[in-house]
Amino acid sequence: MREPWHTSTDVLVIGGGPAAAWAAIHAREAGARVVLVDKGYCGTSGATAPAGTGVWYVAPEATARANAKASREALGGYLADHYWMDRVLDQTYRNMERLAVDGRYPFPVNADGTQLRTGVQGPEYMRRMRAWLNRIGVDIHDHSPALELLVDADGAVRGAAGYQRQLDRDYRVTAGAVVLASGGCAFLAGALGTNVDTGDGTLMAAEVGARFSGMEFSNAYGIAPKGSTITKTAYYSYATFFGEDGRVLEEAGSSKGRSVIARHLLHEKVFAQLDRADEATQQQMRVGQPNFFLQFDRRGINPFTQKFEIDLLAEGTVRGTGGIDVVDDDCATTVPGLYVAGDAATRERICGGFTGGGSHNAAWAMSSGTWAGAGAARYALASTVGDVSGAGRIALDDNETGAVSPEEVVSAAQAELIPFEKNFLRDGTTLAPALARLDELWRDGVSQLRPVSGDDRVRARSAAAIVAVGRLMYRSTLARTESRGMSKRADHPELDASQHHHMHSGGLDDQWTASAPTRNSGLAVAS
Repeated sequence: MREPWHTSTDVLVIGGGPAAAWAAIHAREAGARVVLVDKGYCGTSGATAPAGTGVWYVAPEATARANAKASREALGGYLADHYWMDRVLDQTYRNMERLAVDGRYPFPVNADGTQLRTGVQGPEYMRRMRAWLNRIGVDIHDHSPALELLVDADGAVRGAAGYQRQLDRDYRVTAGAVVLASGGCAFLAGALGTNVDTGDGTLMAAEVGARFSGMEFSNAYGIAPKGSTITKTAYYSYATFFGEDGRVLEEAGSSKGRSVIARHLLHEKVFAQLDRADEATQQQMRVGQPNFFLQFDRRGINPFTQKFEIDLLAEGTVRGTGGIDVVDDDCATTVPGLYVAGDAATRERICGGFTGGGSHNAAWAMSSGTWAGAGAARYALASTVGDVSGAGRIALDDNETGAVSPEEVVSAAQAELIPFEKNFLRDGTTLAPALARLDELWRDGVSQLRPVSGDDRVRARSAAAIVAVGRLMYRSTLARTESRGMSKRADHPELDASQHHHMHSGGLDDQWTASAPTRNSGLAVAS
C-alpha cells in the first residue's frame, strides 16, 4: 500500500450523484474550497447516471403547484410538509434553468420552441454535471470511498478518512464541514446503478450520533423483467398483469397494486404486457427511456404486444423515503458540521411515507444538494478546524483476520431484508424474528469482520452498513403499529389517526425509536 494522502479543505462532499454534484457547485459558489470523494466514478455511478428520470418540475402557477403537492399526500399518509414541498418546487424550477444555461444540458424542444424540462437522461445529465464541477474548480477524487467521518473534540464533523482503490492508498481529508450525499441503501439486490448504494452514509452518520427519520418507509420494490436490473415502474401503469395460466390478475398494478403482484410471486410466475399504451404513447416511451426497451429488443420481445415475465427488486431507501433527518432549511443534521442531501436524507418532507419515484427524488437531490452545499460552506467558512479523530467503530481493524467475511454478512442480511413476505408484505410475527436475527448478525457477525486490506475494508463497511440500515428499518416499522404510506402491516391494517407523526430512530449497538410531531401536530412521545 502506498503512503497515505492527507489534505484539507473547507467543504468535503461524499458522493458522486446529482445531490453531491449540486452540493459541490453551491458550496464552491459560496466561496468554499471543495473536495468531492466518490465511491465510484463521479458522473457514471449511482442510480441516476445509467437511466432516464422524470423531474418534479412544475411551473410557478398556483393551480399546477397545488395539484402537484396534492398528488402524493394521501399515498404518503399525510406526512409531507407543504413548506418543504413549496421550497423544493421553487428550487427545482430554478435549478433546471441553471442546468440548461450553466450546465449546458441539451433539453429537447417542444413544437413552440420551448424546452421540455420535465425529465433528464441520466448519462448526459451526469456527464454535464461533472464537466460543470471541473470548470468551477471542484477537486474530484473517484474510486475513493469514505470509510469513516472525522470529528473534533466537541463532536463536530470535520472531514472523513477513506481508501483510494485505484491508487491503493488511504486518505484523510480534514474539512470545516461535510455533506453526506452518498445515496441510499438497496441491499445489493440488483437494481440498476445501486451497487454503490449500500447505506455507507447511514453507518457513518450513526457512528457520530445522527438522528434518522422515516426508516419504516424503506420497503420500496421496483417492477423489472425477470433477470433484468431495470426498474422503470412508471411504465407499468400501462400494463396488464397475468398469472402463470394466462388469467388477468385483477387489482395488480404499479402503484397501489404492487402487493398483489408480490403475493402471486410467492407461488407462481407473473407476466406483464404494456398493452394499455397507444401508438403515440409507445413512441414517447421509447424516446423517454431507451434503455428500458434495449433489454426487450435484445431478446426479440415486443413488450406492447407480447407477455414477459416480471419480478420485484428491492430498492430500499433509494426509492423509499427514510434517511438521515434534516433539522433546518440548510439540510443540517443533528450533528454539528454534518449536512445531508439526496437519498441519504429523509424525503418525508415532500413525499411523506410513500416513494417519490424518480421525479420527486430527482427534485429533492438537486434542491437538498443546493441547500446542503451552501449551508456547509457558510458553516465551514465561519469556523476553525482543530485536532480531529476518526469516528469509525465497525469493520476497520486490519490487524487480524476475523472468522466472518463481508459476503457472509451480506448474504445473511439479504435473507431478512429482500424476501417479499418479510419486508414488503409486512406482519409483526415475521418482522420481529427478522429483526432479532439482524440484531444477532450485528452482534455476532459484523463484530467479527476484520478486514486485512483496503478493498476488504470497503466491502466490510458496506456489509455492516446494510445490517445497520435493516435494523433501523425494522425497529421503526415495529414501532409504527398501523398501515401508513408504503409500510402496510397485515397485523395492523388500518391507518391510525393517533399515529400521525414521524418516527425518529438512531444508534448502533443499542438502537432507539421515538415518535416526533409533524409541523404543528403537538408534542413528541417517546416509544
